[in-house]
Amino acid sequence: MRKLLLFPVMVVAAGLAPAATAAASPAPASVEAGPTAQQLLAKTNGCKQISNGKYKTDSETGRTISVCDANGAVFWKADMDIDCDGQPTARCNENTDPWFYPDTAFPRSDGKALIADQTPYIVVPSVSSTWNFGNSGLKGAGSCAVIYNNKVLYTVIGDTGPNDIIGEASYATAKSLGINPDPANGGVDSGVTYICFKNSKVSPIEDHGKATSVGEGLAAKFVQSN
Repeated sequence: MRKLLLFPVMVVAAGLAPAATAAASPAPASVEAGPTAQQLLAKTNGCKQISNGKYKTDSETGRTISVCDANGAVFWKADMDIDCDGQPTARCNENTDPWFYPDTAFPRSDGKALIADQTPYIVVPSVSSTWNFGNSGLKGAGSCAVIYNNKVLYTVIGDTGPNDIIGEASYATAKSLGINPDPANGGVDSGVTYICFKNSKVSPIEDHGKATSVGEGLAAKFVQSN
């Protein structure tokens, strides 16, 4: 998989009760309280492109992914590569991840880097002539919904990556969505929708429960908008 310099969300799986997990395990699934995956995806059928051109999903692919505007949110449909950057853990370190980087663009409330196998977060492309995420109302700790295989996971914007590639999220995000989270050979080639809500913020950034409650509320408003 390609590597982005990233910075580190909970899966909202309809009908599934949270399972007991060890303290060191990634955030567990929770019962979905916000809109369904189908309701959210229905708001992304068309694309009002706001990026100045398109992005690659990997360094070796062509530019095929647009960033789109949708009344209070920005979205894109891409793949998912795995980000394991941030504080080193047993799952994310220089031995498990060929591209490991011990920092994230947006830190935790204690000033330290995010922990990729604990915090569900997504990566946005670094600012370029193609797109400046800040100009679209997005920022670090912003609220996002990630949809894959009819599951909805509420996350935060936790890191930035290459300025020509899009479609990456933390180990914890992939794990929660049932995607192979291995930073060296995990991820999925397509089928992931990222919806980020404008002018939003989750505080503290590392609190996945807060990310979920904030995201559910913003997602409900999003699906009710025209």
